[in-house]
Amino acid sequence: MKEYAFGIDLGGTTAKVGLFTTAGALLEKWEVPTDTSEKGVRILPNLAAAVLGKMEEKGLTPDQIEGVGIGVPGPVQDSSVVPIVCANLGGWGQQDVAANLSLLLNGMKVLVGNDANVAALGEIWMGAAKGCRSAVMVTLGTGVGGGVIVNGKVIDGAHGAGGEIGHITVNKNETAVCGCGKHGCLEQYSSATGVVRCMKKLLEENPDVPCTLRGTDFAAKDVFDAARAGDALAAKEVDQMTDDLGLALAIIAATADPEVFLVGGGVARAGDVLFQPLTERYKTYAFKSCRETPIKQASLGNDAGIYGAVRLIVGA
Repeated sequence: MKEYAFGIDLGGTTAKVGLFTTAGALLEKWEVPTDTSEKGVRILPNLAAAVLGKMEEKGLTPDQIEGVGIGVPGPVQDSSVVPIVCANLGGWGQQDVAANLSLLLNGMKVLVGNDANVAALGEIWMGAAKGCRSAVMVTLGTGVGGGVIVNGKVIDGAHGAGGEIGHITVNKNETAVCGCGKHGCLEQYSSATGVVRCMKKLLEENPDVPCTLRGTDFAAKDVFDAARAGDALAAKEVDQMTDDLGLALAIIAATADPEVFLVGGGVARAGDVLFQPLTERYKTYAFKSCRETPIKQASLGNDAGIYGAVRLIVGA
């Protein structure tokens, strides 16, 4: 195997790029603005320029580069095609990312994965699940993403939708519509935006109950901080949120039976006020054989995607 590889985590605003050794050491990382104008026509050329520019800066030749891995925000099949659903990339149409980026990189090997799946791959390679063969990662941010790794392989499914944990239905009676068009998705309750939405609903439904958040412009972090400080209404929201998430993890465990669950994203920084009730709720719903599966905080943070993108290359 060659000495170096590049990992790219493509987002709607910026792309994170990392230069690694193929043994997994991160040597340097930087960001490239994602130009979504004109339906994203310059996205891949800009990424290619970033990689080739770094190679020139470091005096690296193609003979020293194993390849480039890239995580993209949409379903991926066969390590190449990104369907048209990548709306946050300026209306990017269907792209054979691997072939097109490889062409721009003068034939260098390129492999592509869904960004959440790739982040999970990074955590199982060099993060909180290092040493495991199977893990499920859930990212709690603006939405709820996820990645499922079984026996070291990403489970992306027949339609590239494997790991769409945020769209497991946890409340069939919900009337509000999820961003995906369904009702009652986990994302509506356990994302950062979902926690805020549900907390506001609780405040409206309980106008006479004292709450430190009432009358403030609060974020999800504030809800967890209030619960930690003993606010009863905020604690009720955290209890419901962890109940929904615990149910979803139990459903996944009965299907994939991972060695560990990892929780990442901004909400995961809440710490024990999130993880303690989540673990209890998960055990309530989990199949007996899976009840002791640990639930840990992911450790690579925003670098998980670039680590996992490199793992696509070195694990191929």
